Amino acid sequence: MSLLHPTVSVPRVTDITPGLLHAMKVRAILLDVDNTLATHGSHEPFPGSIEWSHEMRKAGFRILIVSNNYPDRVAPFAEKYALPFLCRAYKPLPSGYRRALRKLGVRRKEAVVVGDQIFTDILGANAAGMKSILLEPEQEEDSLSFRIRRRLEKPLRRRIGKKRPCVPSRSGSSGISK
Repeated sequence: MSLLHPTVSVPRVTDITPGLLHAMKVRAILLDVDNTLATHGSHEPFPGSIEWSHEMRKAGFRILIVSNNYPDRVAPFAEKYALPFLCRAYKPLPSGYRRALRKLGVRRKEAVVVGDQIFTDILGANAAGMKSILLEPEQEEDSLSFRIRRRLEKPLRRRIGKKRPCVPSRSGSSGISK
């Protein structure tokens, strides 16, 4: 598998079901913040995302917010979601992911990284030997570095979209194509 290819791709975090995670054989979720739980820079969570996190925890999954941002950006989200967090993770470097795994007490094969960026979230997950779920960004970011990264991601996303496994239903079946 390419270092830039996710294990699975779905449109939104709320499209991730317990059935999909069970099919992936994971028990822990590492969540990004921007364009995963809220638009970039916003303090308002995406509709349904807090309830989704509660549903995942009820289903037995451990969840940790992992971000490259600073505590003043990440802590308010952690509080809204009642989740632990790790900031300044230095994604895509594997060290932040290893710290997150230790914090959750799981092995890398038992965790999945969820995020919207191929060159941080997905590359970092693959470099750390973890599974990943790529989300579609809800909003285009304004900065030059983001515009460049998003432009570089476009051909990769087109290829990934052609191979996207179907999303499992809420009933819990895995729906992953072989």
